[in-house]
Parts: sequence; C-alpha cells; structure tokens
Amino acid sequence: MAAIGASAKIMGFATLVESARRYVRSPSTRLAAFSALLSYACYGYAHGSWSNAALIGVSIFTGVFLPTYAKLSNKAELWANNQFGFVTAGRFGRFVPQYAFNLAVFAIFFFGGAFSRPGIASVGGFAVAALVTTLASQGVQYLAVYCVARGIGDLNRNVLVGLSINLILTAFGTAGVPLAREAFLVMGFGLGVALFGLGLASDLRSVLAPKGGIGVFFGTFNPFHNTHLTLLRRAIEERGLDKVIIHPTLIPRLHADAFRKGEIRVARLEQGFQIYERTEKADVNVDYFPSGRQFLPPETRRILIELAVGEAGLANRVEVAFLREIYDSKGFQGVIAEVKRRHPGVRLHGLHGTDHGGMTVRNIYDECGWIYPWRMLRRDKVSATAIRRGAKGMTSAVVTDVLEQLTANRPEVVAGGRRFRNDNGVLIEGR
Repeated sequence: MAAIGASAKIMGFATLVESARRYVRSPSTRLAAFSALLSYACYGYAHGSWSNAALIGVSIFTGVFLPTYAKLSNKAELWANNQFGFVTAGRFGRFVPQYAFNLAVFAIFFFGGAFSRPGIASVGGFAVAALVTTLASQGVQYLAVYCVARGIGDLNRNVLVGLSINLILTAFGTAGVPLAREAFLVMGFGLGVALFGLGLASDLRSVLAPKGGIGVFFGTFNPFHNTHLTLLRRAIEERGLDKVIIHPTLIPRLHADAFRKGEIRVARLEQGFQIYERTEKADVNVDYFPSGRQFLPPETRRILIELAVGEAGLANRVEVAFLREIYDSKGFQGVIAEVKRRHPGVRLHGLHGTDHGGMTVRNIYDECGWIYPWRMLRRDKVSATAIRRGAKGMTSAVVTDVLEQLTANRPEVVAGGRRFRNDNGVLIEGR
C-alpha cells in the first residue's frame, strides 16, 4: 500500500511539473511576461519609479494573471453578444472589465507613487488615462484580428506589436512627454471612436435595413438544425429576400492554423464525427474548441444542408455554395467577394445568430463592406453541441435519419431520394 501511495504521489508530481512546463511554453504566457516586463521598463524609465513597490507588484501580477484576465474579458463579450445581439453591446461588455482592471492598476500607480503627478495630470488624471489606454487596447486587438483575417501576420505577433505600441505610448504619455502625450490621446480616442462608431453603424444597419436583395448565411452548421431553418424562413420573410446563399465552414481558420502548427489533430472517428484533440504543442491558454471538438466533415455538412432545405420546401429560395478554393485561400471574406462579383449591385443581408459562431460571422460581414445584418437572438434550447451528444428532436427528419445512418456506420446512406457512399463519415454522392 505504501508503494502504491508513493507511486501515486510521484505521478501526481510529474503531472504537475508537466502542466507547469506547458504553461511556461504557452505563447500567451510569454506574451503576458513580455507585456509585464515592457510595462515595468517603460513606466520605470518614463516616471523615474524603478524601485517603486506598486509598479513592481502590479508588473508581477500582470505577468502571472494576464491570460486569465483575457479569458474573462472574452466571456463578458460573449455574454453581452448573446443577451442583446448588437455589436456595440458586445464591445461594451469587453470594455467594462478591461476598464475596471486598468482603472485599478492606475489607481495603485497613482496612490502608490509610481506616477509622475504633473505628468498624469497633463492627460486628465489617472481615470482618464485608464479610459484612453483601454480604448486603445481594444482597438489594437480588433485591428490584429482584422489583419490576420486578411493573411497579414499571425494573431500573437499582431497583438504583441499593437499592445507594445500602446504600452510605450501610455507610459510616456502619462509622464507628460511632449508628442508621446498627444499620440497617446489621439490613439486612444481615435481607435475608441472608430471601434464603437463602426459597431454602432453596424447595429443601425441591422435595425434600419431596407427590404429586398440576397442573404448570405455562414456558419459551421455542425449539424444543420431546426433553428437554422427558422432563421432562414424568418429572414426571407422579414427582409423580403430573393434568395439566401448558405456556405458552411470547411476548416475554420482557428483550426486550420492549429493543424498547421501541430497544436491539434483528428484523434478518431466516432459515429460519423471527427473528434479533434490537443497535442503536446497546444497552447494551454487557448480555447481551440469554443463550439466543441466533434465535427462532421464539411462535405457531409453541405449535403445535410441541401437535404434539410429541400425537405423544408426552401430549395427554390436557398442556394448551398461550396467554394473550396476560395474559402481555403481567403475564408468567408473571399466568399463574400465572390458573391458580390456574381451579383453586382445587389443588396446583401448577412444572417446570423447571437452565439459565439454567429457573432464571429457578424464581424466578418461588417469587415466586408455595406452588408445589412439580420440577427436572431438565441433563446431556444436547440444546441448543435447537444445534438452531437445524442439529443433528439432538434433536427429535421431527413437530418436525423442521416445522422442515425452515420452512427450505425452504414457503408451506404440513403436519404431524400439520394444515395451516398459513406467514406469514414464523408458522404459522396453515387454508388
């Protein structure tokens, strides 16, 4: 018994060491450590407070807890998005905890003697400085994501560059250094006005949208369920759409990058679903699977959409697109550009829900020009995650039938008058 207990303790210690090693190797952890070190160096130099206890303490705290704080900000934004379905609400949801954090940090700096009193007074006090740096921080994070979506840099490097510029300008601006002070204020208020202004413009487009035109509807559709059908019907009716073009994700950008870096892999096939898992190279601070780790192959999801739309009598109003080469190279931004090319001058409406995936798609619509968003608040109990776990009654009859045949691992799937060969979960039409 003693030997067993000792072995368990050794295994537990080894697991703890391995978890600590992976945490230290995480790019997010390194970003936090770099931000803390840069913050200490900039404020220490600009304000002459190298030995200040408040500055040292906050820098250490930031280096350790910044990844956790980032996750909390993400959750706040997701909650606000799903509650209200407006971009402005989501951005405000992220802004509030970030401002509260920066306000607390700057208050500690101010009352702990880490700030130059004349310098901080020159930008309106520590509360205004916290407001400005929060607006700038949010702005550079959205710019980082925007650039990545267009193939410019990678997310960690873009965020690192943006936050570094913000940290340097904040430190020297709050010290009252000429030009740095003006650049700090212009950057903060400029990015803040742009960020919330563009969000408000998107929300106004969603409320004041004219009728007529074509809808675009993007998502994983993993699988296509009853809420998707409801959303289609309502959008067509309320916006008077001629048709809706649906395009499922192939491999989401997050997963494509993670596959390329060797951070995730397909572990196995289970009941027709590909099961993704992390590898040893995965970043412990990254949520690789915000919508679950079970995925139907994209070809199968496309067929399920076609079958469900046909069964619902919407085939003449819905086009299911599958532009693999365009999506693989340019994502949904490229798909929208192709839709515009094929339908010049036609008004576009972007359909979406208000869950994580839906609001991600909403941001893509907003990045691609003057598209009128149409959103449906998710208040039902229909869940793709629940369906993948075996829940019934959430998909149309034909989708339910196909999923059951895939679960049974039938070599041939028959549905909607069509026959498909089942090649490890990938449905291929014909014998």
